[in-house]
Amino acid sequence: MQARAALFRTLPILAAPALAACAASSDYPSLAIRQVERVQGSATPVAGSPDAAPVLPPASADLTTRLGGLVDLAQKAHAAFAARQGAVERAVSGAGGVTSDSWSNAQVALAELQAARSPTVTSLAELDQLYVDARAANPEQVSPAAAAIGAARDKVANWVTTEDGVIGKLSARLKG
Repeated sequence: MQARAALFRTLPILAAPALAACAASSDYPSLAIRQVERVQGSATPVAGSPDAAPVLPPASADLTTRLGGLVDLAQKAHAAFAARQGAVERAVSGAGGVTSDSWSNAQVALAELQAARSPTVTSLAELDQLYVDARAANPEQVSPAAAAIGAARDKVANWVTTEDGVIGKLSARLKG
């Protein structure tokens, strides 16, 4: 029984040189690109100058109206957020220990501030989806519709980033 156990202990040691010898072989094929894998095509280019990009139509009135509505909603939500920010900062500054009523009130005020930013984040999510759809429709170049969506998206994203920073700072002060 002990001889068998000793054999099983030495078997990996004896097998290691045999396995290493297998890996030393250099009969593997090259990973370089073969001639048949090179890109070759027979498609003919579109008539006209290769540098001339097609002119895309401007953003539609419907899209412009929708973008304006989303930005207005986000702007009103951001204004409501800013209006509540001072009271929440005062509540967080006056918060006592974790078991105190002032700490609980500060937590509730912070939660209400987070809820106030919800329409801004929702608007950003819709703008993100519109942007993705516009870019997927024409991936070769940025269409005027995608550019208009991108501009609205950037404006709302800046508000969301500002709100995230405020909430992060207040939350960190409340925890520590």
